[in-house]
Amino acid sequence: MSRDRIALIHGVGLDGSMWGPLREFLEPEYDVQVLELPGHGRRPQAPVGVTLAELAADVAERLEPDTHLVGFSLGALVAQHLARFRPDLVASLVSVGSVCARTSEEHAAVMLRLASAESDFPATVEASIRRWYPGGSAVPAELVEATREVLLSNDPKSFLACYRVFATADAEIAAELPLITVPSHAVTGELDPGSTPEMSARLAAAIPGCTYSVISGARHMMPVERPQELANTLTAFFKEHSHVH
Repeated sequence: MSRDRIALIHGVGLDGSMWGPLREFLEPEYDVQVLELPGHGRRPQAPVGVTLAELAADVAERLEPDTHLVGFSLGALVAQHLARFRPDLVASLVSVGSVCARTSEEHAAVMLRLASAESDFPATVEASIRRWYPGGSAVPAELVEATREVLLSNDPKSFLACYRVFATADAEIAAELPLITVPSHAVTGELDPGSTPEMSARLAAAIPGCTYSVISGARHMMPVERPQELANTLTAFFKEHSHVH
């Protein structure tokens, strides 16, 4: 019996390993494909000036038609681009911890983070770790350390090229969101300061028929921090839009 296919696209500076905790809850039921973006994991470096369209085209080459697409953070912007321009490949779209049409204040804040990354990359990594896994976080220390190691292993130039896409491409994709026709859902953490519940509501308002949900008490790294709840959200949505009979 055939099974629904899911493809997972990570965020900037991360790699396919971030999906480990979530996959345990998805793989008994689904065929799960983990896709790494240029400049991440084992992929060749991302060139300076890389665009959202180029990142999406790179993913499209490895996607099979009719795949449920789950994008996290930068990966969500890539997934939205694919849902808009390659709907033949996308059975449904889930944007996890996605930014959307940043306000001028939100844009200024992320440009400041980009400037910090340009001037002191290791400090940026530590700032991310503190933001994602604050003191008292229930995430096991070895998972926090694994995230830190992945971030530190980035080539800074390649990281900055992709971070610039993350910092600016929400403005570029915003006008295309109303033209997305695939079933869509947005989910974020209640306590995510960068990809706020307000942004998921914005995304749901922009994409026709898009629903959204908020995981209470969760921060940005929901696939690591709250994999069971995120898996429940995803499977409920996929079941509604399954193409397997």
